[in-house]
Amino acid sequence: MEYQIGQRWVSHADAQLGLGVVVEIEPRRVTVNFPAVGEERTYAIDGAPLTRLRFQEGDHISTVNGVELVVGRVEEHQGLLLYTGLDHHDNELTVSELELDAYVQLTTPQQRLLNGHFDKNEDFALRVATFEHIDRQQRSPVAGLMGSRTSLLPHQVYIANEVGQRFAPRVLLADEVGLGKTIEAGMIMHQQLLSGRASRVLVLVPDTLLHQWLVEMLRRFNLHFALFDAERLAELPVDNPFEAEQLVLCSTSLFHAQPDFREQVLAAPWDLVVVDEAHHLAWSEDAPSDDYQLVEALAERSAGLLLLTATPEQVGQASHFARLRLLDPSRFHDLETFASEEQQYRRWSDMASQIEAGDIPDDLPAGLDRDAAPEQLIAQILDRHGTGRVLFRNTRAAVSGFPRRILHRHPLPFPEEYRYSSTDLESRLHPERPYHDDSWLGFDPRVNWLEQTLKQLRPAKVLVICASATTAVALEHHLHLRAGIRSAAFYEGLSIIERDRAAAYFADEVNGAQTLVCSEIGSEGRNFQFAHHLILFDLPLNPDLLEQRIGRLDRIGQQQDVEIHVPYLEGGAQQTLLDWYARGLDAFNESCSAGHMIYQRFRERLEQQLNAPDEHLEELLNDTAEFTLDTRRELREGRDRLLERNSCKPEQAEALIASIREHENTDVLQNYLEALCEAFGVDTEFHSEQALILRPSEHMLTGHFPYLREEGTTVTFDRDKGLAREDMAFLTWEHPMLVEAMDMVHSTELGNAAIGTIKLKGVAPGTMMLECLYTVNCVAPKELQVERFLPLSPTRLLVDARGKDLAHLVPHERLNSLVERVKKPVALAIIKQVQKEVDAKMLLATRQAEARLEEVLKEAEATMRTQLGAERERLAALKAVNPSIRQEELDHLDYRIEECAVHIRHASLQLQALRLILTT
Repeated sequence: MEYQIGQRWVSHADAQLGLGVVVEIEPRRVTVNFPAVGEERTYAIDGAPLTRLRFQEGDHISTVNGVELVVGRVEEHQGLLLYTGLDHHDNELTVSELELDAYVQLTTPQQRLLNGHFDKNEDFALRVATFEHIDRQQRSPVAGLMGSRTSLLPHQVYIANEVGQRFAPRVLLADEVGLGKTIEAGMIMHQQLLSGRASRVLVLVPDTLLHQWLVEMLRRFNLHFALFDAERLAELPVDNPFEAEQLVLCSTSLFHAQPDFREQVLAAPWDLVVVDEAHHLAWSEDAPSDDYQLVEALAERSAGLLLLTATPEQVGQASHFARLRLLDPSRFHDLETFASEEQQYRRWSDMASQIEAGDIPDDLPAGLDRDAAPEQLIAQILDRHGTGRVLFRNTRAAVSGFPRRILHRHPLPFPEEYRYSSTDLESRLHPERPYHDDSWLGFDPRVNWLEQTLKQLRPAKVLVICASATTAVALEHHLHLRAGIRSAAFYEGLSIIERDRAAAYFADEVNGAQTLVCSEIGSEGRNFQFAHHLILFDLPLNPDLLEQRIGRLDRIGQQQDVEIHVPYLEGGAQQTLLDWYARGLDAFNESCSAGHMIYQRFRERLEQQLNAPDEHLEELLNDTAEFTLDTRRELREGRDRLLERNSCKPEQAEALIASIREHENTDVLQNYLEALCEAFGVDTEFHSEQALILRPSEHMLTGHFPYLREEGTTVTFDRDKGLAREDMAFLTWEHPMLVEAMDMVHSTELGNAAIGTIKLKGVAPGTMMLECLYTVNCVAPKELQVERFLPLSPTRLLVDARGKDLAHLVPHERLNSLVERVKKPVALAIIKQVQKEVDAKMLLATRQAEARLEEVLKEAEATMRTQLGAERERLAALKAVNPSIRQEELDHLDYRIEECAVHIRHASLQLQALRLILTT
């Protein structure tokens, strides 16, 4: 092509120069001015690294005066190109290439290819693979469930899937101690955030659990929460600090002394509020606590609400009702009505058992089909009756994987020094309490027993729990300073960071403490299942606290039997309480979810025996044991069993887990990551099987690769290894490193234009083919989840010289193995010769892709209406018989169906990658 003054050319040697204009032509040289950078370059005409810029119909162009056009027609007049098109006001304008803005960016595959800006074939293959992987993740039925660093436990996966897919979920997670409510909440939040159903989350927890939640959310779910305390809030230079972060973690006590903080947190918009240890929210009809009123106000303003408690009813029916009232005040508006409804739960449970046994009862509720399959009838009963949609509770009896509990009683002589100091019940159970110094350490036989027992158990880790911080500190000092035992203390007088350091010192396998001495706060929320010896230096009067203590070790994932050691002073209140727990509640052998209720029933008689045991003690123990047995039987046969059915459906859970395992496919993931690293200049090094070390290099394509540390990052693709090795990042398709790196490929031009040659028998040399990759471009709010019905849907075409599609004959993988690179000077010469042919083939390819798009959009809308319509019909039918269905859910489905339809119809085709292939 001949040069002419005023023509616009681009440098394929340096794309940063922008758009150049020919300003001088000599017999053997051409001078081009690049206004964008204020430079002028002179090139030899024969070897100039320049390509004539020619926009195509449909391209967007800008002029130096800021006018933007969509090109409709291209003409040439006296060697210069004239572009005619429509501006923003649909006015037709014609501009010369002389008027084009110099700050041009060639990003579309066709623009880059025809202007000599192309990438390696490996980058082209990476781009194609990226869109295929994204499409597969969008289609996955377990999207949002794959990215957590957790064991795939059926009850947790089921709840996360059931709740995480809801619009603005409002539920009470009430699994028994040790079943992983925090993990369930994390999985739900992770899914809600990934899907776009939520973007702003507030988590409220007790002070003692702040850092545990912070670390757990980061380590297991890669969720970066901002930890807010009074100091942090005072430093933020904004009107409302709660609006400065998307994910906020704080304690309820933060709002006690600062009314301003309360107003600010209520003024901030939240998509989801999560409250841990919700049984601490004290409520009565006349005097709800400040914490309850705060959560109630947040619940009114937030669409979603998750409440977590291991004790849904034990604190009392009124307290249980109060928490359900937070979730849905219109549904749970009256305590008496709720109490009468609860009487029906036994009936529904009995009915479900009867149906399961093959006997269809005569008194089926209205609207149920007697001829339906037993599984369907039971599902309908669960759907329509009870609190199954708002309350999830799995019991340890129904979930396997727990260790045995073994009680070791250690009777010790009652010291004379305690005979007269133990006058009230508190000092009878904790006789060291009246002492204002540490003198009791010298004569309390439990102290010497503790020292000797720890030495005997060495090197095994041992958790010691006692009621008060004063006792814990005194014991730890004694063990550390006098007995030479590596120990740490964990109590409320420490700062959160100090507590975390103590817990980390205890967890360290090599140089850590043998024992951690905790006050009562160590029995709530913390997990120490790497240890299996528990010493209860004293016993709490509340059975729920005892269960919380044991639950620090007795959890899913515990590999050994839990050895529970209880030293006690003979003949006193400690022995009586131990007997009541062991023989009356059987609390050391198995969890008792109704412990507090049983305690309330026998409280008066128990306290009489604790103060002055007499001949009626045996009667108390027998009566408690009999009542406990009956209560456990009622819970198994009544509400707990009904809830159990709805809280985990094993077949569905196993199907979800199988799908997660299938999508993990570690070999595919590892191969893709290695290709990503190769493209971006990140060094990879073999670490071990299914594990790599990633390090930044001096040749990185960009200055940043997501989640890659300066010193390097070790990653594993194996879930078991990821759980065992805290020092490794566990990579899944939903890990932020993969998600953000794939987005870097998606949102840039990397690999979107390439050129290569291929040898094919029977095909004449010089034959041109175009490999085109199209995707569906649907611009829609993330929360609609249109991609669930209309994913990227990559469409690959391989157009030959006649415009015929050969994609089905020559798969992409096969083509990649055959294609060879072309040296750049040769490639540039080829491109100059075939520009018109490329334009013609692109037109044919686009028409074929657009014809396929019509079918894709029709199928997507039909699928959307079928799936969401069925969900809407089911909820509408249930709402007639179960008031737990909120009108907001139905309204949102109606809105979502119509909005999805609009966005699907307006979806368009987008060319993502283009490769020119010539046969040799």
